[in-house]
Amino acid sequence: MNIDFFKPLALEGFLESLEKSPSLLGNQIRVYIEGEGFPNLEQVQIAIFGVVENRKDPKAPHAYFDFTAIRKEFYQLHAGNWGIQIADLGDIMLGDSVEDTYFAVKSVVFELLKQNVIPVILGGSQDLAYAQYRAYDDYGSMVNYVNVDSRFDLGNTEEAITPTSFVGKMVVNEPYNLFNYSNLGYQTYFNSQDEIGLLEKLYFDAYRLGEVAQDVSIVEPVFRNANMATIDITSVEAGVLGGEDLLPNGFNGREICAIARYAGISDELSSFGLYHLDHLENPKNSAKLVSQILWYFLEGVTYRKNENSLASKENFLKYQVPVDNDVLIFYKSNFSGRWWIEIPYSSKFNNKLEEHTLLPCTYQDYEEACNQNIPERWWKARRKNEL
Repeated sequence: MNIDFFKPLALEGFLESLEKSPSLLGNQIRVYIEGEGFPNLEQVQIAIFGVVENRKDPKAPHAYFDFTAIRKEFYQLHAGNWGIQIADLGDIMLGDSVEDTYFAVKSVVFELLKQNVIPVILGGSQDLAYAQYRAYDDYGSMVNYVNVDSRFDLGNTEEAITPTSFVGKMVVNEPYNLFNYSNLGYQTYFNSQDEIGLLEKLYFDAYRLGEVAQDVSIVEPVFRNANMATIDITSVEAGVLGGEDLLPNGFNGREICAIARYAGISDELSSFGLYHLDHLENPKNSAKLVSQILWYFLEGVTYRKNENSLASKENFLKYQVPVDNDVLIFYKSNFSGRWWIEIPYSSKFNNKLEEHTLLPCTYQDYEEACNQNIPERWWKARRKNEL
């Protein structure tokens, strides 16, 4: 890894001022600080780093920003009963051009993925998620992407990339690695009917804010096959973040922390980004919330089940449900109680997609099938695999 991409953190005095409690995160994380060497990543499972870039965001409130307030709040939290090693690599600073910053992010994420380290990105504008996604180009498999956002971010793909068009760029730019895109928390009045129609034509998933807020547990199966996930922090309501220019409607603090935990629990999730952190206007409150979002993501990682395959079939119960001319096959884990539904194999599958023949689902999906209603996600996955 090219450590020249990173600027060390000026936190020496703060870290020394922490109470000498071994359970405080600040006393457990390997931090890249001024005057000391770059952290050794041996046995590290999670690497946090910031990216100070927002030049593609015309609405960016700050030309310069940092993540010091977030780190200070995060380091003062007590770790859970975790067995994971964490490093903080410092910040990737502005490149000579935005493309230079993208290159640095892509390179760093790629190197961390190679070492089986989960990158956790503290970012400025969300177009950085495109660089996060491009780090998967050389892995030879398709990408499932989950985005917590009030907007779909499909945008105008004929124009230069922006924080509201980066998902569209993922769809139209080669190499074509995006298998599925799921949006959690969209608000209809921020998305045109053309975009909503396009999402349906592509068989992508979208869950309205009210739908998720009513039962946040519905997002767990969505994350279970995800390779990368991002949270646009402006999807949290302004009353929680304390900013005047943020959205009046959005997730509350408990909901966004639960969503982050579900992301962490996903066995397949290998990178996680928090973006638009430059929009935070009230560091005292918002930094506390972001630090807790990070904490819940880390806790989720520690509770991974490693059961996303049926290699040990004795650990699963199999259910066959006749619906019309189909027989839907469900599997329930004896270990966690989670459910999957089988998507029939098709000879039209790209070789990259064979791993996606099991679709995470809920017990409610099984109940729907027993009532002769085929789950919508099953239809979408089957149609997509047959394209």
